[in-house]
Amino acid sequence: MKSIVILISGRGSNMEAIVRAAIPGARIAAVISNRPTAGGLAFAADHGIATEVVDHTTFADRAAFDAALAEAIDRHTPDLVVLAGFMRVLTADFVRHYEGRLINIHPSLLPSFTGLHTHKRALEAGVRVHGTTVHFVTAELDCGPIIIQAVVPVMDGDDEAALAARVLVQEHRIFPQAVRWIVEGRVSVQDGVARVAGASMPAGLISPLPEEA
Repeated sequence: MKSIVILISGRGSNMEAIVRAAIPGARIAAVISNRPTAGGLAFAADHGIATEVVDHTTFADRAAFDAALAEAIDRHTPDLVVLAGFMRVLTADFVRHYEGRLINIHPSLLPSFTGLHTHKRALEAGVRVHGTTVHFVTAELDCGPIIIQAVVPVMDGDDEAALAARVLVQEHRIFPQAVRWIVEGRVSVQDGVARVAGASMPAGLISPLPEEA
């Protein structure tokens, strides 16, 4: 059984998708938020999952917050730490501590549109496709090895809200899928590239690279 800790900052819809997936071999050990008002905490508690708040506003600097956050996470001895709408930039020391077992979902087709305001920037750039990416977290923001992506079309007349809603549907598909592959031991990173061994691909998603023999 793999122990998973999920970090959220708000409503936690991607966390909900992972919980509802009921992935065999996975146990959601805790949901931790940096915001006491995060709506996802109630959902987690209602599903019998331990919750905790590490309020970033009570710490003098980012390093002190990250140290307290790591202490809270490590009490659950996680095999995997999942950033599910966790809106904090993490220090390099924190990322190194969880190297190879820290994943994030980003609302763009990385490496395009790293950082914030991805939907607005995609519309301004005039791209015809947009999407979402699950990737391993590295010290360089939104640049870690890509596990899985999903593409959505950009429609005439789209605004940020419409495009974001279309992307969110796909986020809820690919995040549980990525977690499932990791729990099953299918994901490896070779020369900075994530590969997936023997995984079937749900329709409409971008296939990961196969693991090399």
